[in-house]
Amino acid sequence: MLDTTPLIRAVEHFADRLRAAPQSRLQRGAAAEALQLARELARWSQRIEDPGREPREMPDAGMFAAADQVTVAGHDLALVLGNSDDEAGLARAVELVEEAQKRAGV
Repeated sequence: MLDTTPLIRAVEHFADRLRAAPQSRLQRGAAAEALQLARELARWSQRIEDPGREPREMPDAGMFAAADQVTVAGHDLALVLGNSDDEAGLARAVELVEEAQKRAGV
């Protein structure tokens, strides 16, 4: 079983920064960046869980839900990766979260 603590920490940190960000920052692209990340993480976990099925797209629930969407998608992926031995995938997931946070500017 793989320890996914680094992914959980990265996701929680990004989500906390989004929740603390002013509305203007969210409107200027931070929320869109978070949604894009959440969708990517959700697709990734769905492909692992059900490789024969086309992944469903996470809906846009609005800028104030972006932090929660990142959290849910990140925790889902952590759960799936935790049941694997894909250390490279885990490292890549952490990188994706950190890169998205930098692009979001939070």
